Amino acid sequence: MNNFDRDLICKYIPLDKQEEAFKKLESGYPVQYIIGNVDFCGNIIDVNENVLIPRFETEYLVENLLFYLRRYEYNNPKVLEVGTGSGCISIALAKEFNCSIDAIDISKKAIEVAMHNAKKNNTSINFICEDIAKYQTRHKYNVLVANPPYVALHEEVDPKTKYEPHNAIFAKEKGLYFYNIILDKARDLLTSKNIIAFEIGKDQAQKITDKALSIYPKANIIVRKDLNNFDRYLFIINE
Repeated sequence: MNNFDRDLICKYIPLDKQEEAFKKLESGYPVQYIIGNVDFCGNIIDVNENVLIPRFETEYLVENLLFYLRRYEYNNPKVLEVGTGSGCISIALAKEFNCSIDAIDISKKAIEVAMHNAKKNNTSINFICEDIAKYQTRHKYNVLVANPPYVALHEEVDPKTKYEPHNAIFAKEKGLYFYNIILDKARDLLTSKNIIAFEIGKDQAQKITDKALSIYPKANIIVRKDLNNFDRYLFIINE
C-alpha cells in the first residue's frame, strides 16, 4: 500500500468504512474501484468492475488526437469511438473540441457507466451497445478513435488487472484482433479524409502500420511514444 492510495481512501471513504477499504487495498484491489472514480483529463470519471480503469497514458492519446484535429483543420467532425468503456475518451474530446460523437461498446453494463459519466460531466454523446465487427451506420465518420483490448491471450499482466473486465484487456491474434477488425471496416465507416487514432501495445506498431498501409497506401502513419519510451499511440492520417 503506497501513501498516495492511502491518502485517497482517507479523503473519499467514510471513517467507519476505511478499515475495510484498507484490507481491500492490501489484497491488491484497485484503489480506483474502492473510491469509485478517477481523474481523466481533468474530468471525474466514475468506475466499477464493469469498465477498465482509465490510465494516465491514455490522456496522451486524447491530447495527440486534439493536436491533429486542429492541425488538419477539422470543423465539427463526426467521431466514432470504438470500445468506449467508461466513456472517458469521448467525454474528454467532447469537452475540448466541437464535434459530434458516437461511442460504441459491446458491454451493456459498460454503456450504462459511460452514459452516467457523460451526464455527470455535462457532455452530449450518443452511446451504442454494439460489436464493432457487426456495426453498420448510414452516415460516415471523419474520425475514429480506439483504445481497444490489445494484450495477447496468456500474456502476463499486472495482477491488479484481474479485477478489471478481461474482455477490455485481452484480444486474439496476438492482441491485434480489434485493430484488424477496425481497419477492415474503416472504408465503410469513414470519409475519404479521416484520422484514425489508436492506443497500441508496445510491440505492435509495425504490424498495425503494415495493415493500415494495405488499406490506405497513401496514409501518413505517425507513431508516438509514451513516457516510458514505448511505442504507444498510432495515428493514420488520410488527407
